[in-house]
Amino acid sequence: MRTQYRSSPARWIGAVVAALCLGAFGEEPDAVTKEDPLPFVAGSFTVAVLPDTQGYAEDSPETFDAQTAWIVENKDARNIVFVLHLGDITDDNVPAQWEVAKRAMQRLDGVVPYSLCLGNHDLGAGGGTATRDTFLNEYFPLSSYAERPAFGGVFDGEPDRLDNSYHLFSAGGRDFIVLALEFAPRNAVVDWANRVLDRYPDRCGILTTHAYVYSDDTRYDWAAKGRTQMWNPHAYKVVKNSGDGNDGEELWQKLVSKHAGTMLVVSGHVLNDGLGRLSSLGEAGNAVHQMLVNFQMKPGLGGGFLRLLEFLPDGETLQVKDYSPLSDTYKASGDNHFVLRIPPVNRIDAK
Repeated sequence: MRTQYRSSPARWIGAVVAALCLGAFGEEPDAVTKEDPLPFVAGSFTVAVLPDTQGYAEDSPETFDAQTAWIVENKDARNIVFVLHLGDITDDNVPAQWEVAKRAMQRLDGVVPYSLCLGNHDLGAGGGTATRDTFLNEYFPLSSYAERPAFGGVFDGEPDRLDNSYHLFSAGGRDFIVLALEFAPRNAVVDWANRVLDRYPDRCGILTTHAYVYSDDTRYDWAAKGRTQMWNPHAYKVVKNSGDGNDGEELWQKLVSKHAGTMLVVSGHVLNDGLGRLSSLGEAGNAVHQMLVNFQMKPGLGGGFLRLLEFLPDGETLQVKDYSPLSDTYKASGDNHFVLRIPPVNRIDAK
């Protein structure tokens, strides 16, 4: 999601109201530091996260380029093994912005595998989310992914589309599966995702979907909280018109909590401070860390900040921090750098 001040009068007025509620006008930049708050530990591996890039695709392509260029340049030094995009790849779902995204993301081709998930701004005419129509598959055709080593497959109900996909990679003695699901995943997509995870019970699961954690450190929960959590997927036409779509709590109940291997859920979308996290126990007693990260409402459309997930060589520690290649700085707040405990590498063997 991104606050916008153009297009139709109704859209403009709604955006201004949202901005006033958020205090977006005159917002002070977050405190940053040149010093890495959690220095990289030799022997670690990194999963890089690209939060909502919609502002870059529309107004600052050089920033999008800088993010992926930095990933390529630091692949070896940081041992970057995978890149997760959290959706809202574009702002208006128009060809010019998809061209920007294609150029930036294709820099990773053959260097670091990556996944893409669709945000609300990637859907419908003008990114208005009235339908699930998207230009994603014209600029990132499935045929270009079929032979990639980490690519697993797509939603079997739409076998020619990249809207929902899974990816397989290994690092640090772990075998991973990444599920990249559309905005407000439909019930059939959730059923497919369950089947995929059932097929790979021994892999550590990472789920990305655009809207899952809210900035109050809880999951989106339309049934319990309704519009008190702004921008819930159920408030969008694509879900209201069809009655088919799931928010964070529904995904937790129907999918995430049911699989012992699930380790992480990462999402974007939410404004306010753009941050949130919680940890919950799945049905098998496994800890699942769930986090929101989004910078696009910050000065400079987010300033090029991306999130780095660093898996330490002890096999039990995950460092999380936010870094900008543009300014070569790290976010200084404790909400932007923290340490999580994860199951040891031999978790499954020990059972």
